[in-house]
Amino acid sequence: MTLTMPQPRLVDAVALSRHRARARLAAGSMAGSSGAGFLHDTALTEIKERLRDVNRTFTSPAIVTAHPSIWADAVPGARCVAPSETLDLAPGTHDLVIHAMALHWADDPVGQIVQCRRALKSDGLFLGVAFGGETLTELRSVLAEAEIAETGGLSPRVAPMAEVRQMGALLQRAGLALPVADVLRQVASYSDLFALMRDLRDMGETNALAERHRRPARRGLFTRAATLYADSFPESEGRIRATFELVFLTGWAPHDSQQKPLRPGSASARLADALNATHVHDANTESLDRADD
Repeated sequence: MTLTMPQPRLVDAVALSRHRARARLAAGSMAGSSGAGFLHDTALTEIKERLRDVNRTFTSPAIVTAHPSIWADAVPGARCVAPSETLDLAPGTHDLVIHAMALHWADDPVGQIVQCRRALKSDGLFLGVAFGGETLTELRSVLAEAEIAETGGLSPRVAPMAEVRQMGALLQRAGLALPVADVLRQVASYSDLFALMRDLRDMGETNALAERHRRPARRGLFTRAATLYADSFPESEGRIRATFELVFLTGWAPHDSQQKPLRPGSASARLADALNATHVHDANTESLDRADD
């Protein structure tokens, strides 16, 4: 008899649900306002631009989102479903599925995309957007340094996030055709670490890791981290910077009309010639100041 060990959980689903429920993501909270929804606004704008580029009318769209008040109007008539472990999507019923700002908290991200793929009709479109690996790299660094100095050890405080190549590979594993992954980076500035943490709380993006410490942190931990942050990642006028990386995923449910990859050895041009002729940027960076609470 073989015993199967349960898959370890990365995320505390109860804590994540609680954090999302208290989020304060005011619609239309673009850069320069006090709302914490500016990253959702950016993601939503980018998704709409991608849909315009597709130039297709979708008649049965669905959106996987924990924040339907932000995303419900992304596509007219879209059905919003929660990003639960088992998505409320019937097989083969949608010509568009958008997975909006939730994959980075999924215990099984490829399973989420597989479910979206199964929900698509033939030649249906999958679009996803989630935080990528460079998100909060500064915060991750200073919290680790401060905790080692204060306690002599480390605990999980910022969720691990996949790199763009890893997330692009999920599309292929899920069986989607013509997969594309690209990145948009934004650098926000804050008055200090505590203003950044308030924004993260209002985004519903605070620590919901299953292995996090449940006891309150030592008083000196965040004070030390704030000093380290100001010294290591300064912006102008005494502010600090915080990097956010949005990874966008695009793939199609397979269909006979789609382009097929060439057979190995059938190329008629040298790769070196193509590389010399063209240089492709896969990332943009935008800077913005976050208003203080």
